[in-house]
Amino acid sequence: MKFPGQLVFGLDIGTRSIVGTVGYRVGERFYVVTQSIREHTTRSMLDGQIHDIYKVGETITEVKSELEERIGRPLKDVCIAAAGRVLRTVTVRIDNELEGDREVNGEDIYALDSMGVEKAYEEFLENNDTELKFYCVGYSVVRYYMNGYPMGNLEGHKAKTIGEDLIATFLPEDVVDGLYKAVGVAGLEVVNLTLEPIAAIQVAIPQMYRMLNIALVDVGAGTSDISVTKDGSIVAYGMIPIAGDSLTEVIAKHCLVDFATAEHIKRETGVKERIEYKDIMGLSQTITADEIREVTKDVISDMTGQVADKIKELNGGKSVSAVFVVGGGGMLPGYTEALAGKLGIQKERVAVRGEEVMQNIEFLEADAKRDSLMVTPIGICLSFYEQSNNFIFVYFNEQRIKIYDNNKVAVVDAAMQAEFPNDGLFPKRGRELNYTVNGKARITRGSLGEAAVITVNGSEADIYTPVHANDQIRVKESTAGEAAQLDINQLPEYGATMRVEVNDKKVDLPKFASVNGELQSGYYSIKENDVIEILGYYTVRQIAEFMDVIIDQEMNIYVNNKLADMDTKVYENFSVIWTMETLQLSDRDKYENGIADSFDDLPEDDGSYVKSEQKTADADGETVHPADAPADVQPEAAEEHGAPEEEAETETPAGVDAGQQDQSGAVSEKAPDEPSADAAMPRTDNGIRVTVNGQQIRLSGKQEYVFVDVFAYIDFDLSKPQGSGIVTKLNGRDAQYMENIYDGAVIEIYWKH
Repeated sequence: MKFPGQLVFGLDIGTRSIVGTVGYRVGERFYVVTQSIREHTTRSMLDGQIHDIYKVGETITEVKSELEERIGRPLKDVCIAAAGRVLRTVTVRIDNELEGDREVNGEDIYALDSMGVEKAYEEFLENNDTELKFYCVGYSVVRYYMNGYPMGNLEGHKAKTIGEDLIATFLPEDVVDGLYKAVGVAGLEVVNLTLEPIAAIQVAIPQMYRMLNIALVDVGAGTSDISVTKDGSIVAYGMIPIAGDSLTEVIAKHCLVDFATAEHIKRETGVKERIEYKDIMGLSQTITADEIREVTKDVISDMTGQVADKIKELNGGKSVSAVFVVGGGGMLPGYTEALAGKLGIQKERVAVRGEEVMQNIEFLEADAKRDSLMVTPIGICLSFYEQSNNFIFVYFNEQRIKIYDNNKVAVVDAAMQAEFPNDGLFPKRGRELNYTVNGKARITRGSLGEAAVITVNGSEADIYTPVHANDQIRVKESTAGEAAQLDINQLPEYGATMRVEVNDKKVDLPKFASVNGELQSGYYSIKENDVIEILGYYTVRQIAEFMDVIIDQEMNIYVNNKLADMDTKVYENFSVIWTMETLQLSDRDKYENGIADSFDDLPEDDGSYVKSEQKTADADGETVHPADAPADVQPEAAEEHGAPEEEAETETPAGVDAGQQDQSGAVSEKAPDEPSADAAMPRTDNGIRVTVNGQQIRLSGKQEYVFVDVFAYIDFDLSKPQGSGIVTKLNGRDAQYMENIYDGAVIEIYWKH
């Protein structure tokens, strides 16, 4: 048989029966080609939930076979609807900025709807307080926005931004899975899934009526599904798990009959005054319609009360203007009157809707049913044209999985649905290495392994490759790389050097490394949680070994012009001298080295030869005194002139008597303002007097003095560091080692802890 439009096959899988509808749409009219109805022979469904998948599948197969015989072609794709059991809804606002100010087309609107559904799904997942997995089974656009203003239809308008309020509905996975498996038994594939009240409203409340505040109640066998319209849109969905079966059960108990006989009595009540039946004893019985109404009165009151409460809840706490009732359960006499009473509206405004709402529906079979039972089945077919919220099946490593199809499904979505480990898709790093360098934590990461090997239908792919229904996806899990490895000589600090002056020659020394308290070479392989210190000093012995020099035991050793030995520590910019001669020292040096008994009793130094005088080099490599050095080579920063550690404060490796400091390590005496260069000239007669850590000392024997000269006059044991570094202050500010100092200067030198 040939038809002018694409045939759509819809299945209404109800608690009591299954209705199959085949039709097509041309323009605004839908043509019902044929329908088939089969009742369940057992109670294989309860409250809209499939309990026996294979029994339901067999009934679907019977409906499918009958329809195929009538239309003369096989049926493969099917549209279905789910009852609102454990229904959840989410309302979202979504906006999308277009490229420039341009005309909105159908693709833009579809993309906006898809974005809205995705956002609703994300919000639902965030608020899902159960362990159940839910699926989006339907959505409706409440209203559209163009450049922020409400709009009935966006298509064709020029806009910069478009938006919408969208309501999405969600049902548990077991409800959806049961439906999919049942139609699968019949050899069918789902092309569209919707919610029963969404399907029913397609027929029962045409667009022109949706400006009114109307409720639609689809009273099935197991559930009563509800939707509410207002201001031209569907604004809410809901359900209660009570419907026609509750009436059937009370009739069965009253008449002492089986469920099927009670269902027959219920249906006859609306068309006959007296109904005959046989009870379970085989006795013929007769019951009047009035008696049935009396028996079911309390159940109807309870059912309509719950429906009315749900309608008010969905409608912002107030009643609606009118109610349309569809489905077999609402056809029992007394139902519409009771519901009107519960809602507090005129009884005429609650009515069963059937053929009168099917003006745009054309039945091609002469004996086709046109009552309220057919509203939802036809609406399921119409939803195919309105919705695109279907699911697809794909195969992931031989596992068949179902994915919500938003037309942007990729391999990564299938992997997530199949619960494939996320790190199995991306290259894994080898085990990281944790250690510390100079007290600061470091991490060296392992190398990356191989990425996952992905194919889709045998072709090479990646995680972003789109997938479609029945695609075969294979993923070989990614591998981990090698564990992190690092030698000491690969540390950036290790490559640094420290410069010292040995017998008037500049020598660059590579820094040593201590690991867990033991000296290690640059080839040491760092282990997990190693504590590494890059040492900022050498001993005199280590300097000699580095320079491949043998120091005679008879030689005198001087470090910064103080007598030293082979184990004395030498920091950056220190001077070292080993010589057979005895150097002519300054007064302070003589006293410190035991040459004089009393510093105060010494005669004034003639300043003839003072080795402690610091030197630097000019741009041509010539050695000059700091006072004579050009400005561009004057020392500027502490780290360039003797700071043994990389610290914010200026430091030097010397010691301070603990008795000179308070508990915090700071000198309590406040430094006076530093004198200007014009006001404080160097003393040349009796030297200069400065205050160091609260004690006054005299520097003599030179024409001018720099900060580092002070170390020759104070008691610092370089071989026994008492902290992480030395803080140096001149008149209350950070000092530079090579800057001039003058008479009256206030100096602070203490260990940094």
